[in-house]
Amino acid sequence: MNEWLRYGDIAPIPTDLNTILLGLFLAFLSGQFIAWIYMFTHSGLSYSRSFVNSLIIIPITVTLVMLVLDNNIVTAFSLLAVFAIVRFRNILRDTLDTVYILALIVVGLALGTQKFTTAITGVGVMSLAFMYLWFTSFGTRHRFDIIVNLEWTRPLESLPDLEALLERHASSVVRASQRTQEGRDGAFMSYRLLLRNPEGSPLLITELKQLEGVQGLSTLNAEDESEA
Repeated sequence: MNEWLRYGDIAPIPTDLNTILLGLFLAFLSGQFIAWIYMFTHSGLSYSRSFVNSLIIIPITVTLVMLVLDNNIVTAFSLLAVFAIVRFRNILRDTLDTVYILALIVVGLALGTQKFTTAITGVGVMSLAFMYLWFTSFGTRHRFDIIVNLEWTRPLESLPDLEALLERHASSVVRASQRTQEGRDGAFMSYRLLLRNPEGSPLLITELKQLEGVQGLSTLNAEDESEA
């Protein structure tokens, strides 16, 4: 059984099991590295955890494609034909759904070209990667709990009084926006807060209402910045 798995590829150019594992493992690490960079540098309004997960699975799938092709022009044309059918006859709205379809197509091509070791190994590695992404909820970000909007009617020089109060309740205070009006001392402020105690927002709101200079207070609870 062990020998069949190690040398199960009986295509014109057999592939060694160690080479398959090395290529797929390096593909996983590369995708993970790029995904971390994307998470760290992303600053857009829409953030999708599904897209981040796809960044990890796609290189594994592409590596498996190249192992299946193995300089075989007939397999290459077959791959293009199958991908064309999926591209023009099916609309998949979720990125990860598309990755699943591509992965299964590649596995089918591997089995169809008698590259059994490649197919079995690829399924195992991709299954572990999918389970890892699901179990760890990889790609989910939670950077703030509440958004506070208010009008600060006192001079801006006294703004540290407001921010000192916010910092007592929050481990992270980010001033998202500040808008002033001509002829007025204060400004309209918006803060994003990561609370020290996620259930302490009522106390924060009470203290803000009692602080001199705060008017028009409104808050918005923030959910995770991800799309499942």
